[in-house]
Formats: sequence, C-alpha cells, structure tokens
Amino acid sequence: MEDLKIINKGLEDEMEIGGYRLCRWKLALVGVGVVCSGGFLLLLLYWMPEWGIKATCSRTTVKEADMLLLRSTDEFKRWFLAKVRVMLAPGSNPFDNLDSQTTSTAMANGHTPHAPRTSDSPSQEIRHMYAEYQPMQIRYFTLHSTKYYWSDTAQNFVVFTGLEDLEVTCSAVHSKHSTGLSRNQQEYRRLFFGVNEIAVKVPSVFKLLIKEVLNPFYIFQLFSVILWSADEYYYYAAAIVFMSVVSIATSLYTIKKQYVMLHDMVAAHSIVRVSVIRANNEIEEAMSTDLVPGDVMVIPSNGTIMPCDAVLVSGTCIVNESMLTGESVPVTKTNLPNPRQGGRGSDSDTVYCTEEHKRHTLFCGTNVIQTRFYSGELVKAVVVRTGFSTDKGQLVRSILYPKPTDFKLYRDAYLFLLCLVAVAGIGFIYSIALSIINKVPAKTIIIESLDIITITVPPALPAAMTAGIVYAQRRLKHIGIFCISPQRINICGQLNLVCFDKTGTLTEDGLDLWGIQRVENKSFLLSEENAYKESLVKSQFVACMATCHSLTKIEGQLSGDPLDLKMFEATGWILEEATEEETSLHNRIMPTVVRPPKQLLPEPAVSSQDDMELYELSQSGYEIGIVRQFPFSSALQRMSVVTRTLGEKRMEAFLKGAPEVVASLCKKDTVPEDFAEVLEDYTKQGFRVIALAHRRLESKLTWHKVQNVSRDHIEANMEFLGLIIMQNKLKPETPGVLEDLRRANIRTVMVTGDNMLTAISVARDCGMIPPEDRVIIADALPPKDGQAAKIDWRYADNPTKNSGKATRLEEVEISLEDVSQGEEARQSERYHFAMSGKAFAVITEHFQDLMQKLVLHGTVFARMAPDQKTQLVEVLQSVDYFVGMCGDGANDCGALKRAHGGISLSELEASVASPFTSRTPNISCVPNLIREGRAALITSFCVFKFMALYSIIQYISVTLLYSILSNLGDFQFLFIDIAIILLIVFTMSLNPAWKELVPRRPPSGLISGPLLFSVLSQILICLGFQTMAFLWVRKQSWWEPWTPLSDACNLSSSSNISLELNETELDDHYIKNYENTTLFYISSFQYLIVAIVFSKGKPFRQPSYKNWPFVLSACSLYAFLFFILFYPISAIDDFLEIVCVPFQWRLTILLIVFVNAVVCILVEVSPFLHQIHTMEVCLSIGLVQSLVYIISI
Repeated sequence: MEDLKIINKGLEDEMEIGGYRLCRWKLALVGVGVVCSGGFLLLLLYWMPEWGIKATCSRTTVKEADMLLLRSTDEFKRWFLAKVRVMLAPGSNPFDNLDSQTTSTAMANGHTPHAPRTSDSPSQEIRHMYAEYQPMQIRYFTLHSTKYYWSDTAQNFVVFTGLEDLEVTCSAVHSKHSTGLSRNQQEYRRLFFGVNEIAVKVPSVFKLLIKEVLNPFYIFQLFSVILWSADEYYYYAAAIVFMSVVSIATSLYTIKKQYVMLHDMVAAHSIVRVSVIRANNEIEEAMSTDLVPGDVMVIPSNGTIMPCDAVLVSGTCIVNESMLTGESVPVTKTNLPNPRQGGRGSDSDTVYCTEEHKRHTLFCGTNVIQTRFYSGELVKAVVVRTGFSTDKGQLVRSILYPKPTDFKLYRDAYLFLLCLVAVAGIGFIYSIALSIINKVPAKTIIIESLDIITITVPPALPAAMTAGIVYAQRRLKHIGIFCISPQRINICGQLNLVCFDKTGTLTEDGLDLWGIQRVENKSFLLSEENAYKESLVKSQFVACMATCHSLTKIEGQLSGDPLDLKMFEATGWILEEATEEETSLHNRIMPTVVRPPKQLLPEPAVSSQDDMELYELSQSGYEIGIVRQFPFSSALQRMSVVTRTLGEKRMEAFLKGAPEVVASLCKKDTVPEDFAEVLEDYTKQGFRVIALAHRRLESKLTWHKVQNVSRDHIEANMEFLGLIIMQNKLKPETPGVLEDLRRANIRTVMVTGDNMLTAISVARDCGMIPPEDRVIIADALPPKDGQAAKIDWRYADNPTKNSGKATRLEEVEISLEDVSQGEEARQSERYHFAMSGKAFAVITEHFQDLMQKLVLHGTVFARMAPDQKTQLVEVLQSVDYFVGMCGDGANDCGALKRAHGGISLSELEASVASPFTSRTPNISCVPNLIREGRAALITSFCVFKFMALYSIIQYISVTLLYSILSNLGDFQFLFIDIAIILLIVFTMSLNPAWKELVPRRPPSGLISGPLLFSVLSQILICLGFQTMAFLWVRKQSWWEPWTPLSDACNLSSSSNISLELNETELDDHYIKNYENTTLFYISSFQYLIVAIVFSKGKPFRQPSYKNWPFVLSACSLYAFLFFILFYPISAIDDFLEIVCVPFQWRLTILLIVFVNAVVCILVEVSPFLHQIHTMEVCLSIGLVQSLVYIISI
C-alpha cells in the first residue's frame, strides 16, 4: 500500500515518509535468521535501517503507522527511523482555547510528558476536569530534536513552530496576544511545544562506545582478530586490538569533548528566571523553561539573556545580537507598530514575520543590554517561538545534525575498497580450491581462506587516512585558522571559486567621512571636507546628521552602528539620554536630545549685561529632541526620525538612506538634475554615498499622534538636502591575495549588501575585475501591469546623457547565446556580469534557466540579503564549482555553512556555524587554507595508494605462499604491519604544504586516469618481481624443500640441534622455507619503494626530503633490512622465522630489489602519466563546455 507523504516541503530538511506496522511472522523469520547467522544479520539490519524496517514490518498508511521510514529528498538520500507515539490531550491544536479545562494531567503513553504543576488538591482537580472532556489521541514522532504531530486537516505530520503558525497580523499581536495566557492555557500549549530549552544531551560514554564499536570497520577488525587468534597469530592480533582500543578511545574523547563544548555554549544563560503576565494581568515569576508561544514576558530594565524568540509590544530595547549575526554592534529594537491604533485601515496591517519584523523581535540567545519604558509602562514582549524552533535552536540543530560531506574522494574510496573485496573474493576461492586439491583439513581451509580477506582489506586504513587531515589541522591552527569540521580540509583543496563579503572582509571594517555635498536651490554646492563649522551649525543638513541615527549611550559611551557613529562624531554634537526618573515625565516620547557644543554657536555683538544673559539663555536652549525613530531597514534601505527643536511648535522629519531610495521619496523639484551623474561619479570611485532629506511636519501632528503615525506617511514629500560621502578603504592584503588566487585559476566573486556601483568600483580597485574587462549590469524587473518579467542589460562604465537632463547607463543588447557561450562569444574582450539582490530574486523566480549561465560570468552581487547569499552559493555549486566563502560573520552564517569551505574572519559565537575561523582579520587566510587543503588532499591520495599497494603486495605474497601450503609468520606480519607500514604511513603524511598556489588543482577523486594507471602499474610491477623471485628461488641448485636439517648456507650441523627439538612445532604452518624468506625480503623492500614513489612533493606539498621523520624512518628501515640480509643474526632470524640462504642468492635479492625500484620510479615519472593527465584535463574542459552548451539549450 503506497502512501508516501512529504514533510517539511520546500525546506532544507524535506523528507519522504512511509508508514509501517510490526509484522509478527516477519519478525519471527528475522529472529531465526539472526540466530543462524550468529548475530550478523542483526548487525546488517542495524547498518541498513531501511532493510531492517522492511524485513520486520508490513506497509500501512502513514496515519495508522507504528513505525515511520523517512528518506531525505536531497542528493544524499539518507534514511531515518522514527517510532510513532501517542499523547492524550484535550485538543489537537495548541492554539485552541481551552481556558475552562486543565491539561496538566494529560498523559503520553500512560505517563505525564512534563512534570505537572502542584495545586492544593490535584486529585480532586484531575477527577473534576476529566469529567469535563474526552481526551483525544494525538499521534506524534520526534526526529532531530523536532516533534511532528499528525494533523487530520493536512492529512500529514506537521511541526508546530510557534505563534507564526497562526499567521497573526501585527494588530492581532497587540489585540489578541498581548494580554498573556492563563496557567491552564500555558500547560496545554506546553504539551505540544515542550519545555523551552535547547537541550544538547551529552551521550554517556557507554552509549558512544556501543555506537563506535558497532561501526562496520571495527566489526571487521573483531572478525579479523578472532580469525588470527584461531590461527595462533596472537601477537599481530594483540597489536591490532591495541591500535583499535587507542583509536576508539581517541574518537570517544573527541566526540564527547565536542558534545560537552556545544552543551556548555548552549546551556550558558539558557535557563533564567522571567516575569510572566497572566491573563488576569497578574505578574508572576517563572522559570524560562515554562515559557510557551503566546506568553507575555516582562523584559527587566537591567537587561537579560533572551531565553526565546519574542516580539516587543511595548517599550524599546538595546540588544547585542553577536551570537546570531556576528555583529557586536548594539541594535535598538522598537515595539511592533499597531496599524489599528492610529485609526488606519486594514490595508497597512501585515502578517507578523520574524524576518520582516526583526527590528521588533528579540531573538533567543541575544543579550538585552538595557530597556527603556515610558510613564511607568512595562517593556513587554510576546513569546513567538521556543526551544529548537528559535533561530538559535535552528543553528544548534544544524550543528548537531549536519549534512554529510559529499566529496568524490570518499565515494571513490568506498568503490576502491569494494574492488579490494572483489580481489579478496578471488583469493578466497583460489585458497579453498587449492586446499581441497591438497586435501588440507577443513579447519585450516576455513581459517586460511578467510585470512586472505583480512589481508586484502587493510585494517589500519581509516587511521592512516585520518593522519594527514590531523596534521593539516595542526598546521592550520599554527597559522591561526581553527577548524571544527576536519573532513572539510580535503575539500578545500578542490576550491576553484571563492565568494567574498566586501565590508570588513575585502575592505576595512570602519568607514571614514570623506566629505559632504549639500544641495541648495536644486543644485549641488561644492563638496566640503566636514560639517564641523560654525556656519552650518543650525543648518538642516547638520541637524539630519546629528539626529538621524540609532546611537545610544551604554555606560556613558556612545554605541551603535559604525556608520552612524562616524557621521555623528563628524558634527561634534553632544547626545544626552534621559534617566529613568526623567523618562516618566514624558509620555512615550523618545528621551534622546542632541545639541551642538557652545564653541560652534555664533557670538553676536552684545551691548549690555542683560543682553548677554538673554543670549546665553537662548543659546543653551538650542537642542533637538528625537521624538520618534523608524529604525534602519535593509529591505527599505533607509531610516528616519521625527524631531522637535526646543522652542519650535512644528515637528520635523529627517531621512537618510541609499541615494536612489531617498531621491525617490523627495519632491522632484528639490533633487538636482545632475543627481545621477554626481552619484555615479562617487560610487565609481568606490565611495559609500548616503543621501539626506528633510521636511517640516503638519502642525496638527502632536507628540501623541506621532507615536502612532505610519512610516510611509512621514517618509513622503521630503526635501533633498545632499550627500554624505564615506570612504571604505581596501585592506592592504586584499589586492595581493586576489592576484594570487587569479594566478592559481581560482575565480573570485564579491557578494555584498552595499551599493552596486560602489561594489563594482571596489572590485576594480582590488583587481577582482581587471581594468580592460567590461562589466554588464543585469537589471531584472518583476512582472507588472500584465507585462512579463524582463531583464535590461547595461554597461556599468558607459554612461550616456539623455537630452542633457538624466544620466543613465548605456543599454547593450545581449542574446542568450552570448551569455551561454561565454568566452567563445567574445574572444576579443572579457566581461563580467553584476546584479543586485532584487535582480537576483527576479531571475531566480522567473528566469531559472538563465541563472546558471549568468553565474558562470557573474562577479559582483550587490544589495544581497543573507538568504540570497546562501542561494548564490547553492547555484554556483549546481554548476560544479567547489565554492569557498569568506565573510566577517555578519549575516554570512548561512553562506558560510553551505559553502564547501566557509571561513569566518570573526571569532564571535556566530563562527560556530563556519567550518573554519581565522584569527587573522583579513583574507590572507584563504590561500593558506587552500594550500593546506591541497596538501592534505594529495596526502590522502598518497596514503590511500600506499595502503592499497600494501594490501595487494601482502596479498600476492600470501597467495604465492599458499600454493606451497606456506604462509607469512606471525612476527613477519607484525614487523611488516607495525614497523614498516604504520611508521611509514604516519610519517609520509607530515609533508607541509607547498609555499605557493599553482594554477592546476589536484584530482578530486581516486577514479581518475593518472591515479588508476599509477596504482595498477605498480601492482603489476610488484606482482611481476615477486612471482619472478618466487619461481627463481625454486630453480636454484641448492634449493630443496626446507627442513630444520637443511644446510643451504653450509653451516655446521651443530647449529641445527636446537631446531631439531622444535621440528614438530615448526612443521604446523610450514613458515620457515626459502620461498617465504625470499618473498619476505622482496615484499619488505617493495613497501618502502612504493612509499617513496607515492610520496609526491611539488607542486602541492613540500618535497619528501624536507620531511625528516619520513626520511629517517625510511633510511632506518632500509638499513635494518640490508643489515639482516647481509649480516644474519640468529636471534633476529629466529624471531622473524626466516632461514639462511646462500650469499649469492642474497646478492640476487639485492639485484631484484634494485631493478624493481628503478622500474617503479621510471613508470611513476613517465611522460605517459602526464599525457593521461593532459587528456583528462582536456576532456574535463570539453565536458564543462558541453555542460554550458546544454544549459544554454
């Protein structure tokens, strides 16, 4: 019965969901299978949850299911299991009004889901209230810290996130949700929303241990150890057990430490005492864990850490949101406007949304520094979301349950392992067939045939692969780059495009005032250096600079947006805020006053003492009070204030914002005709330009009316005052780093919230766009008045004058073929596309096919919102770019998380969302990260190739020895695996990164021409030389089947007396023989040869001779092997179970090893490998061009 549902539709964690019910006969069959397989079937079903549920359950509808099987709809197609539970509750919707009923006794599966509130007579209350209603059965399941409830209306499982589920309007927040909840309502809602806590449960060591031990790799190791013990290879088995214990202990320590760190970060200040307003207007103290959406909490005047997301309904707060945004700048939060209060219609009444109304929303985890209230009114906020539904909760959830890292290397590694398993399968069959022909006992057949599987799949592979990443992480830490996702280091080696935020990343964080340009009589005056002049002190322009900001005083220090701070400081004025006692005298008036310093005020000639006193009185009274503030909105790109000058009857409005926006809100006859030309001139030079405007308000607008008037009413029919020109300097490191990336064929893209032309100018200044290249602005317009959406193409650098009045950019005709064919379309000139956030949104919605073509040449993306930055990263990834993202943490969190390699230049808590965090506050960390990533990636390839060769070389040795019913000895295995392999593999990973970035990238996967040719050719060489040595030794005149009495070295018979005593014991495995000794020497040298051959240096790593631990290890092992080859010591020979061979044969072994080494080196450095690589590069370029062509079609 197919009944697939989709949950979280359209979201990042969208999943398909299917229902199952336990089937007894299937369960019985599986039980029998588990017993027959010795528990292996149970392990298999644990590793493959989809098999487990299909094997034990039968299909049913999602509504009636006991078990749910979920599969993510993304590219990873991950499976999840969830058990459906039943909760008894008086209603199915948390927002039902059940005021007359209690819910503290509602039970889930026979027990209370949360501790019930104590009351005077709880048993009587329970009996009374259960008589009132018939409880409903609510089906739900929990996945990734989120509860999903069955909805009969939607016929699907849904998530209750909070108050936004009701789609409440702003006026409804005030009228219906600002009076508080009764205790019963709160209890009822808590049944659905749970405890308000972001609980990061730290798993017990035992639970982590079981999960780690049940990893397929460790199960395989356990199988290997049991097998080796049965074959009496005790020492090697003990060594593997020791390695596994160390590996598991290290892994447990790391995982536990990460959980504890995250728990401590989240738990800090997450539970606080709060004051809650009840429905009867009583205020009661409660724990923040008791809060539910709809509760009204009082924000204390001395501030607090917000335990939930809440919308302000009265008062003002100053908040530090660095935890979420990365910006440590205090933000002023004002109360949510009530459209109905000002007597306006419902047209202006919008649905409340945390994103759109974030200037009125206090977010969980942010720090409320101080509050302001008027006439004794409390600062109140309505709880909107709690627990994991909050913004902070979603951030923690993304850390707890990250998406798997999709990288070709890891996929290819699994394929390679499957190939090794296939090779092992051949050896397994060969071993059984050979043993049966030779009539070997059944026990020996089983042990030896299974043993060949454990030889082919190297047990030390995961530890070896991890070593290079650990060393790279250590090197990154040394240069000030911290990593919380080590697997991403390898991926950084593949980056071929890096997105950069502008302000604070490419340019300096702060802005400097370059100058001002005032407007009088509809024309610009000459630009002036500053506004700190006696002649301007009472001008509207300076008044706007002094009042139109969101600055506040915290502990006597001015604090706020850096731009506002620079602008206000340039006036030299003084800001004063009223105390709480003074505040109570006003009635909801913003108690902030600004006034100029006395030395700036003019000093007219005064004739008498009386006149002087009158003058001083009048001048001390020149101050402007800020009556109301409309905070800066990134969506509106402006902010405004309503002010009143002391002694004036009418109030005034001041506006500042993006020049284009401000000009559109001004009377046409006040905007200079050359406005666009002047603005473009400044923005092209890379200046940040802000426009100012002003108007006198109607006399009928009283102080009280101003508090309820709409923003649109104030911000209209303004008079244009002029421009403020701010300079944002490039960081000194920026041009050099971008040039390094350009030389390395790594594309660079700017993603900023700043003005388009300013961004293009900075892109040119820093070298992102070369001087000779053209910039085309894609300006997309949404559908309007029945007309379809369209795109206008304009050159950014070719302004044309239209009738001498308006200046606009020259339009250019570009066909879709031009866009898609890229370089081929314009061989003579290179070009770059630039677009704004608005254009990006229109193109994404209406021109989806065109978007992929545009990003292939898109270099500047301006006025981009945080979620658009994330979308851009996704689009770039969809056209096969490996995308890096570098930002200062401010609004870049989503993009930093989504990119293949996100690096934050901020050390604030927001950097927890980024895989990498740099202590160096400039982009020089980007090439360093890519260099280390490339070195780590090449190290991974080297180690994987070496480990593959190690297992194949040992497989060849054992297979050849099986043909004479022999094998390698326990201590031979031990010497090879511990002394040679582990020592070499952990030292060959120590090569540091090459000092500069080269134009070509390392291969992204193991399944590539050069790598496969390298591995296969080395396997054939090793196979050839081992087989030749094995056959050659048997052709020697002195060769005979070895016995303890054999005397190939012409030793005296007395030396064999001790061997005679152990003849029976030695014959058990027939380890000691000439073939074994020959293959032991040859294979031991082969391990070292391939290690040196595969340990590549330039152009991604430093040469191996600079890696002294590796050189020392290899030389020591060579010396030891040569020593025991030419100067046999009986104690060592007995320990390694090797036999004495004639000196002539030792020289022959040396010759074989030398020729083997020469052939291996010649093949590895042969031009044929480079030809394969060149062919592969050409093929990949052809594929990219084909992809572009296909996209264009």
